Amino acid sequence: MEEVRLQKYLAEAGIASRRKAEDLIQQGKVKVNDKIVTELGTKINPEKDQVEYEGKSVTVNNEKIYILLNKPIGYVTTAKDQFNRDSVLDLVKVKQRIVPVGRLDMYTSGALILTNDGDFVYQVTHPKHEIEKTYTVTIKGRITKDEIEVLKKGVKIKDYTTRPAKVKILKIEEEKNQSRLEITIHEGKNRQIRKMCEAVDHKVLALHRSKIAGIGVKDLPLGKWRYLRGNEINKILSQTMLKIK
Repeated sequence: MEEVRLQKYLAEAGIASRRKAEDLIQQGKVKVNDKIVTELGTKINPEKDQVEYEGKSVTVNNEKIYILLNKPIGYVTTAKDQFNRDSVLDLVKVKQRIVPVGRLDMYTSGALILTNDGDFVYQVTHPKHEIEKTYTVTIKGRITKDEIEVLKKGVKIKDYTTRPAKVKILKIEEEKNQSRLEITIHEGKNRQIRKMCEAVDHKVLALHRSKIAGIGVKDLPLGKWRYLRGNEINKILSQTMLKIK
């Protein structure tokens, strides 16, 4: 069997994304044939070499699964949490070892994809790719047309400026002094939507990711999940620059 890079093998086994797998290797958490390996680029033969992660044998299950979850507030998108908070993996019980594709912060609900396909994770989360993400955002105060235009064109956030976004007003609630928006972005910076709104002096009160690549969770109750259909997987991949091998 052809040799493969260790980080790719870990990703294909659903341990983590390829980039995260590189971190795990450098942290000394991976063994090959009972020896800790920290050098990136190490190649293994899956038929001959024994790979372990944190003391447990790693094997690749060739059955790839792709799951869409409507994440509730209060769940983190990490496999292990130092504060023992509830994880999205507690909501999705499958035999395969899966990882979230990207992240949603603890106080954001909505569409989240999970898979055991490391190549898919790499492609969808790569910053060069153009995966659309749509959010429903409730903010404090009445937003103005000028502020909407600023959000559309891009706002300065510390060391970067956001790329152009699609923004529209869904509702202005005068009595509550709130505005509800729909914002679609292609980036995935940490807490980006919250920071964009703060840049135009509006605090985010509620944030929900309604769609990924046009695939929504409107008909999926909070905390529930389903398998992605083949045409949906292709729709997501069509927004990337690469293809599954």
